[in-house]
Amino acid sequence: MDDAGMSLQATMAGMGRTAREGARALRLATPEQRTAAIQAMAAAIRADAPAILAANAKDLAKATSNGVSGPMLDRLALDEARLAGVADGVEAVANIPDPIGVATSRWTRPNGLDISRVRTPIGVIAMIYESRPNVTADAAALCVRSGNAVILRGGSECIHSNLAIHASIERGLKSAGLPAAAVQAVKTADRAAVGFILAGLDKSIDLIIPRGGKSLVARVQAEARAPVLGHLEGLNHVFVHAGADVKKAVDIVVNAKLRRVSVCGSAETLLIDKAAADKLLPPIADALIRAGCELRGDAAARAVEPSMKAATPDDWTTEYLAAILAVAVVDGVEGAAKHIATYGSGHTDAIVTEDAGAAEAFVAAVDSAIVLVNASTQFADGGEFGFGAEIGIATDKLHARGPVGAEQLTTFKYVVRGTGQTRP
Repeated sequence: MDDAGMSLQATMAGMGRTAREGARALRLATPEQRTAAIQAMAAAIRADAPAILAANAKDLAKATSNGVSGPMLDRLALDEARLAGVADGVEAVANIPDPIGVATSRWTRPNGLDISRVRTPIGVIAMIYESRPNVTADAAALCVRSGNAVILRGGSECIHSNLAIHASIERGLKSAGLPAAAVQAVKTADRAAVGFILAGLDKSIDLIIPRGGKSLVARVQAEARAPVLGHLEGLNHVFVHAGADVKKAVDIVVNAKLRRVSVCGSAETLLIDKAAADKLLPPIADALIRAGCELRGDAAARAVEPSMKAATPDDWTTEYLAAILAVAVVDGVEGAAKHIATYGSGHTDAIVTEDAGAAEAFVAAVDSAIVLVNASTQFADGGEFGFGAEIGIATDKLHARGPVGAEQLTTFKYVVRGTGQTRP
């Protein structure tokens, strides 16, 4: 390792050590102090809006010069309204109940021991993410709310935006009497910094959360020496059952795909029940096409709507994040569940139907983090779940699953209170 590499390694190790100190300060802070810090962070983001937007303009200019466009550029972009939404999201986290110290269960044993299971912070979290500068604010707020220190490593494509938002967060922390070490941002775009985080920073990191494309998540899961909370791509499906209301189906599918194509809750595959494909598919396809969506169908779908392009095997496993939708005709709930199990990522899947039995069969058969009935997949969002914000949608099955809010960023300990008992 050359001198520059040694210097970066030392810097990252120092961040790990100070993060431990920040974690202790957050754990011992009162709920009111954590709330005050988050409120101050939101206020600072609003006050610093001109500087944050100027930093974002630098990132956008560089991304544009590098050929970034469409949904990927949209993910990166901030304007006054979006930044106000970021501050609102931080403030919403301040308003949710503080989870630390809450007893989730309590019981008394025959010998008189009083036992409770109490929520406690995880410790130090490392967040590695791409593109979205709002993640900087969301992750900081949720980690402070849950009493965790966090080390943020955003993508190089939004480094100026991330650091500008982080400066506001630091000011908010300090104004509430909490150390800046509670929320740290990696200030270099050097990819070696990610490697040092994955190595654990001398065992300082308790949990790593990747948020980004498949290659980033795969690298983190393969190389990390600390536990990883996985967030896979959103290969999301909407299944329109034979018992669906046509207008409701049209509205839900168009929203699920096109409300915002660059979010992980966007639908990527439409499944149509073959029992009513001739009735259901034409109005849905017409609405999508008129809204500018490209459709790629299997043979059965194209037999109903010949204007579709022919789908390839890759279309069933592609997160387009664009106005493109794969379409397949399936045999009822069983066929839909089989398709989702074969090609889905376990993120978010929905059924549209007026048949209560079919809806419950779908809910039972589809093993995804989020399963919706008669609602758009775009509701796959922590804010929409009432969590204030989210740090991602976890597709793992252990510890946390679905939108990860403050409560999901805690673990627990058992507190046992006695009156002098000894074990015979």
